Amino acid sequence: MAKTRKVIKTGNSLAITIPSKNIKDFGIKEGDLAQIKINSSKASITYVFTGHPRQLSLINKH
Repeated sequence: MAKTRKVIKTGNSLAITIPSKNIKDFGIKEGDLAQIKINSSKASITYVFTGHPRQLSLINKH
């Protein structure tokens, strides 16, 4: 299920948005945490959404 998303600037950072359907399906909420796995040899970044610690403005849950 490959989808194309545009990289946007937010403050001094870059971000990729998550489609609203996926946010609802996975129960992702503002403040959830996302584990980031970077594979330089494959030029890929994977986000794993788990837990519900509502402390950071990141995202969560699968």
